[in-house]
Amino acid sequence: MGGTRGATVTPSLETALLVGAVVLLTAIVAVRYANQIGIPSLLTYLAIGLALQTLIRFDDAAVAQNIGLGALVLILAEGGLTTRWDDVRPCMPAALALATVGVVVSAAVTAVAAHLVLGGSWRLAWLVGAILAPTDAAAVFSLLRRIRLPHRLAAVLEAESGLNDAPAVILVSLLSTTAAGSSWLPLAGQAIYELVIGGVVGLLVSRLGVSALRRLALPASGLYPLAVLALAVISYALATLAHASGFLAVYLAALILGNAPLPHRPATRGFAEGVAWLAQITLFVMLGLLVTPSALPREAAPAFGIGAALLLLARPVSVFASVVPLRSLGRALQRLTLRRGPFARFLPAERRTQAERGIRRLATALRGDFLDARSLAFASWAGLRGAVPIVLATIPVTQGVEGSGRVFALVFGLVVIYTVVQGPTLPVVARALRVVSPAEPTGLDVEAAPLEEMDADLLQLRIPQDSRLHGVEIFELRLPRGSAVTLVVRDGRSFVPTAETQLRRGDSLLVVTTARARPEVERRLRAVHRRGKLAAWYGERGS
Repeated sequence: MGGTRGATVTPSLETALLVGAVVLLTAIVAVRYANQIGIPSLLTYLAIGLALQTLIRFDDAAVAQNIGLGALVLILAEGGLTTRWDDVRPCMPAALALATVGVVVSAAVTAVAAHLVLGGSWRLAWLVGAILAPTDAAAVFSLLRRIRLPHRLAAVLEAESGLNDAPAVILVSLLSTTAAGSSWLPLAGQAIYELVIGGVVGLLVSRLGVSALRRLALPASGLYPLAVLALAVISYALATLAHASGFLAVYLAALILGNAPLPHRPATRGFAEGVAWLAQITLFVMLGLLVTPSALPREAAPAFGIGAALLLLARPVSVFASVVPLRSLGRALQRLTLRRGPFARFLPAERRTQAERGIRRLATALRGDFLDARSLAFASWAGLRGAVPIVLATIPVTQGVEGSGRVFALVFGLVVIYTVVQGPTLPVVARALRVVSPAEPTGLDVEAAPLEEMDADLLQLRIPQDSRLHGVEIFELRLPRGSAVTLVVRDGRSFVPTAETQLRRGDSLLVVTTARARPEVERRLRAVHRRGKLAAWYGERGS
């Protein structure tokens, strides 16, 4: 029929659903076998996208950017919801330094390498450096959680990957939209505004959400994960509408929501992980559809050269430049005393003692003694790149920046090349640097159900195979007043334990506690799970 020549054929709903479901199942099965042979999952998704180019034509960078940003929001939300604040808190100064100072240093060093390799304007070189500066949350969360790293080292790398997207997005956006030759002072002020307001929005939305969900008894447990994820997305949207950092807002909001005493936290984390997997698959398949395969060979050599500078120079320099000044500041604070000098006359003795304790805790966190030379070397190698740089590369394309098409192809090729290089070698490098901790137990999930009328909470947990709770007697848990282990399920049989009942791997426990005692109950259970019965006896906090 001549009248339909050149018209776009829109697939039926059934066809679209069929293709989408087949692609999803193919991606899931492909990941199963890719993990067995050590191939990073993102490469399988990209390969699926490239293969689909014979059936689907997709070249809209603006749509790709929106899909990519939406997927990154869900991935960052999952990262925040599944990160334990007790693990991250002592490491937060190092993570913040890596996510801010580290991004700028890495971008600067990579920009110099890009200018030497590509030539052209410094603006384009800085764009390449800024695009490649952040580590990828999806890659870090999926790969590092399969390696038994010391939990503080893993916490630093995970928190960095969740926080450094925000400064990188701001830097890339400013470079893409600001005219050449503009003063850096207004740009720095705008970046600070976006980070501060984004953080405030994330904190406010999450605090209000926690307060509401604690008071609102939802009729079905499946509604809690939906509500939590919706709050995280709301924080991103509100921050973006305020021209602030939505990525920082969503990560902070998810971190607070994931660690708040809300009902059904394990179910929420499981739901968020499933949504994040779907976002990853959608994102990488879409990026595979977007790239032009014929442009990749031309950029292979420049991508290899700039990637080598990023991996062997920019990343190590950024890691050490971020951590070393913190240690100097921590040592200076360690020597500070409030018992003499001008502070002594204004602060009562009790207040001086409390202030000094707080300063010493801050000094310990700033020093970061757990990050020794071997840990810093591993952190330098573990700066994984993935979807984030590719999504960021679409920003200058949509803004019409000259040379941005080449930048996109270069970044795509670089991510593929160095994912193949870095991903499979991480376990080998971790063993070579002796940062693997085989005895490090997996996380202990504590499910909760509120009993509002009785001002109590009902906690349920299952003891993992590698937990140090195995062999501990109930009285050795030293649970606080107002709490008790009321039921143990072992080998399918339930019984009421005594104080001398010895816990075993695979046991499920039911703990009743007052709402006020619940945080201490969870802290002690996780401390004993991680460090053994002495953690409870000597009051250690599982850090």
